[in-house]
Amino acid sequence: MSLLPHSTESTPMVIADNRKAFHEYFIEERFEAGLVLEGWEVKAIRAGRIQLKESYVIYKNGEFWLFGAHISALPTASTHVKPDPTRTRKLLLKQREIERLGGKVDRSGYTVAALNLHYTRGYIKLEIGLAKGKKQHDKRESEKEREWQREKARLVRNEVKRG
Repeated sequence: MSLLPHSTESTPMVIADNRKAFHEYFIEERFEAGLVLEGWEVKAIRAGRIQLKESYVIYKNGEFWLFGAHISALPTASTHVKPDPTRTRKLLLKQREIERLGGKVDRSGYTVAALNLHYTRGYIKLEIGLAKGKKQHDKRESEKEREWQREKARLVRNEVKRG
């Protein structure tokens, strides 16, 4: 019998990542949002048929919406449902989070980016981030840093092999 406290929080299992968002933006804060999905979309997401690469989040009429996320319908989708793979999907956030994010997006030159889609306790959630755009020189700097980290890891690996 274990005496360790049991955690009710499970680590999220990532379904799809949006790596392009990390290349294009500095992510300052992260939030977890629910999505309003149809049944065929849930089945397609569980089958891994989603792409977030070209997606973005907009703030309109006091609500956040996910645009451009492509969910490919399964070939076994119902005959009476006409799936739209890139339809606009509403994000579900707490009112306090909506007001805070909306204020920053409206006034401060921030944007909201879709970062990843994951399961949390069996529910499909979208991680969004409050983001500020990178300039071209920032992107080059990030690329140099990533290359240096890769080179350091390679040098350490080679040193360990030699002895």
